Amino acid sequence: MLKVGLTGGIGAGKSEVSRLLAEYGAVVVDADRIAREVVEPGTPGLAAVVEAFGESVLTAAGELDRPALGAIVFGDPDKLRTLNAIVHPLVGARSAELEGAAGPDAIVVHDVPLLAENGLAPLYDLVVVVDASPETQLARLTARRGMTEEDARARMAAQATREQRLAVATLVIDNDGPLEALEPQVRTVWDRLTKRAGGDAGA
Repeated sequence: MLKVGLTGGIGAGKSEVSRLLAEYGAVVVDADRIAREVVEPGTPGLAAVVEAFGESVLTAAGELDRPALGAIVFGDPDKLRTLNAIVHPLVGARSAELEGAAGPDAIVVHDVPLLAENGLAPLYDLVVVVDASPETQLARLTARRGMTEEDARARMAAQATREQRLAVATLVIDNDGPLEALEPQVRTVWDRLTKRAGGDAGA
């Protein structure tokens, strides 16, 4: 099994790279999706979040009110640490479970937005970083996601810097250009991953 960490700043295009790798045959373990699953209604994760932050973080339907929770933890490092202490172990356990089910010959791609921030690079055989300039990220966030420039800059500032992400990269995918320029690069990375998984250490 080859364990690959995939990361990139918000708006860099990591989700598209993850989708392409899944098409090529990678087993993708999506940390964001798992983080939502572990706090669904009826889970121990949601119960722990409510115990820590109160009933105000629930919607009328009993689901996690993400904007309400975000308003509590965003900008408060202590409360964010409390939330992470609940969610991260649950995500880690579920990720390990999915990885274990993948099979010995699988290429398992862990899609982890905060890989650099949380010092997770040593967990993987190699790390793929989807890179885009801050200007490109900002343009995508305001144009495609409808964020205000202020909100987009705040979200970018809360993540690792471009330099910090590149420092942990084994392979870099440059996604400053148009979508059609991305696919050939991802295919090249996939070819290198399959060679590496096949025992070619130089790949």
